[in-house]
Amino acid sequence: MLLRSHVKVLSLAIVSFLCIGGLVLFFVINTRSIPSEDPLQKLLAGNTRFMKGKSIHPNQTVQKRKELVSEQKPFAIIISCSDSRVPSEIIFDQGLGNIFSIRVAGNIVDSVELDSVEFAVDELKVPLILVLGHQNCGAVTAVLEGTHAVDDLKDVEPYLLPALKESKKLPGDPLENAIKTNVWFVIKSLENKPLLSKLIAKKKLQILGGYYELETGHVQILNKKNP
Repeated sequence: MLLRSHVKVLSLAIVSFLCIGGLVLFFVINTRSIPSEDPLQKLLAGNTRFMKGKSIHPNQTVQKRKELVSEQKPFAIIISCSDSRVPSEIIFDQGLGNIFSIRVAGNIVDSVELDSVEFAVDELKVPLILVLGHQNCGAVTAVLEGTHAVDDLKDVEPYLLPALKESKKLPGDPLENAIKTNVWFVIKSLENKPLLSKLIAKKKLQILGGYYELETGHVQILNKKNP
């Protein structure tokens, strides 16, 4: 009887061990298979909600506002145009503390914008920069067609001209080509900055380009082939 009792206890111990071990293994496997929340995917998920008219307007409560008094932890820097039709927090359905937003006509980056970018990546550890051009950009249109007054865009124009000149070699719609090429010129400029290039090499920073369609609300993530 005593032997059978010991065998029974031993069997229960083995079963318990195997069950616990199985649970631990299941947890480890499933934990590894769950990717960390990607900043770009957050933006694209929000943009999808916005396109479908199903925005949830996250992080816009009184409580969230109070939580952000002492610190901020934005997950993306968006360099976009000042155009009133392209507010980053709305088209990506984000809220307070989510986006470090830099807006200027033609989504250019000069020394002032660069200071803001470098502050965000260095001090706030933001892992993603999205340079966002948009359909029918007024600044790019004015410089491309030469329709602006002499004093309008006089400080912006020099930053746009190299990209606009390059875009004229491309087939297709001249304005869309110019807007997208300008995005790539801004990206290349940022990638060559010492602080940013160092973080990119360490895989702590990613710089991407996007194109916002006014009609659909869709943000297209650009790649090297387009254009």
